[in-house]
Amino acid sequence: MDLSLVIPVKEEAENLPELFKEIVAAIGPTQMTYEVIVIDDGSRDNTWEVIENLAKEYSFLRGFRFQYNCGKAAGLSLGFSEAKGRYVATLDGDLQDDPREIPKMIDILNTGYDLVSGWKIRRLDPWHKTWPSKLFNLTVSAVCGKRLHDFNCGIKAYRSAVVKHIPLYGDYHRFIPVMAKWQGYKVTEKPVEHRARIHGVSKYGVSRLVSGFLDLISLVFMQKFANKPLHFFGVLGLIFILLGLGIGCNFAVEWVQTGALHVRPLLLLAGFSAVMGVQFVSLGLLAEMVNGNGRKQQSYPIAERIL
Repeated sequence: MDLSLVIPVKEEAENLPELFKEIVAAIGPTQMTYEVIVIDDGSRDNTWEVIENLAKEYSFLRGFRFQYNCGKAAGLSLGFSEAKGRYVATLDGDLQDDPREIPKMIDILNTGYDLVSGWKIRRLDPWHKTWPSKLFNLTVSAVCGKRLHDFNCGIKAYRSAVVKHIPLYGDYHRFIPVMAKWQGYKVTEKPVEHRARIHGVSKYGVSRLVSGFLDLISLVFMQKFANKPLHFFGVLGLIFILLGLGIGCNFAVEWVQTGALHVRPLLLLAGFSAVMGVQFVSLGLLAEMVNGNGRKQQSYPIAERIL
């Protein structure tokens, strides 16, 4: 199998028939063998019924339906685990991405890159989506040390080794290029065409910006301290303990010199710092114990599947 195309969808019944026509027109002439894996992320319309009908027409289609909405990262993770191709590409199901970009991205992979991310230079979305997205992209680039213009672009192409070794959960799908770079893969981007949505409504709002920044904090922490949480909590604990001991020693010297010790806010601060320090060290030790048990293998609430 040359190519696996993974498409997570949620309530895109009107867009899928046209999308599959575009996929055939884009990939068919390349002579690549390919499969299309569609993950219905708990749609409440007739999206799954449309997928079942398309499977009768297109033998390369494989479908999975989640029992409830699990999020895009879960859909991508399932698709990646099921992919059989040497290359894996992702595409949104809203017709805003052009499948004709995929062969061009694979050509770039063949020049030595491991991941090619789409860059919507001219994005056809309202300002309240484009400006927060620009701010998010700049922040992620600065914090993570990888400059990309569009981390959220749905169309990407990978060598299969990349998607098989990157764990996805929460909303970490935004940061796949960052995680790939951290694991030593070569990452680049390609300008792609972005089209206006014709059917359905966007599933993302301004609130995604807040969750994106929280996920960024979580990602950076997990990258640096996932395997050694005591190095983070322990340092904080030692700082508080040393602060408490320093203040306490000052009061001890005063008590020895004067024979009197008055309870003052600074003395209470010393006691508070010592207690906080012990708490942080204990939290780090507990995190080490939990981390030592390993992460459970991820499972998905799959209600139906088409193989």
